[in-house]
Amino acid sequence: MLTRSRVAVAAAVALLPVTAIGAYAAGSAAQDAPPTAERVELALLKNPTGAKGRTLGLSKVTIPPHTALPLHVHAGNQIASIQSGTLTYTVRTGQVEIYRGAATTKAKPVRVVKAGQTATVHAGEWVVEQPGERHIGANEGDEPLVILLASLFRNGAPAAVNVDPGR
Repeated sequence: MLTRSRVAVAAAVALLPVTAIGAYAAGSAAQDAPPTAERVELALLKNPTGAKGRTLGLSKVTIPPHTALPLHVHAGNQIASIQSGTLTYTVRTGQVEIYRGAATTKAKPVRVVKAGQTATVHAGEWVVEQPGERHIGANEGDEPLVILLASLFRNGAPAAVNVDPGR
């Protein structure tokens, strides 16, 4: 005759393979999840002088190797400065100016990426994004891509809004 403790032990032993399979599947699913970009807000200021109703922000975005952001737009102006890695930048609507070197009032774009074009943006270069320009950013390299972003958006507006590629 089995005692209750022996029945409990027998049940636990019988369920062990099922638990192990479930744990393996959960771990496998987590490992199979696609990598995503990480955005860290470094500084935010609501209603800065001269920009009432706007938020001025500084962020750091890290895009893992072999990762693309979805097609998206920004509700405000943004400057993206590539700190390390190479950004593959595809413009769907509008046009984006790419600059290199010191950011002065006399800076001139080194190239312009128009709708339907793709360009690479290297460390030391920066991109000026205007509201509503649809674009995709990707890291096709083997190292993380690090971008510093300065943005000026309406208060409460999201940093980026994904766009349906079919639209």
